[in-house]
Amino acid sequence: MERHMCDMRGFLSFQILWILSKNSMCGDGIAKELETRRGDKPKAGTIYPALKELRINKLISGKKNGREIIYTITPKGMSELKKAKVYFFRSFGDILKETF
Repeated sequence: MERHMCDMRGFLSFQILWILSKNSMCGDGIAKELETRRGDKPKAGTIYPALKELRINKLISGKKNGREIIYTITPKGMSELKKAKVYFFRSFGDILKETF
């Protein structure tokens, strides 16, 4: 199986890419969106290393806006997100159908 740069083990990178595919936002905005979806807000020590890794792999970019960095998904990130969605549905689609 092909290794994806989007780490599916904890789903954090996948969720961040998906969130940024909808809107560019700062790290705190991403954390708040994750809190809405997951029920708990990730700590800065969790989210910022994930953002850094996504930037290093050129899946997202960041642009300073005052004191904040606004993160945006890159074309490479969109491509990886598409692959990750296929992987996710191949792995969990039947579980989701069974659940809902």
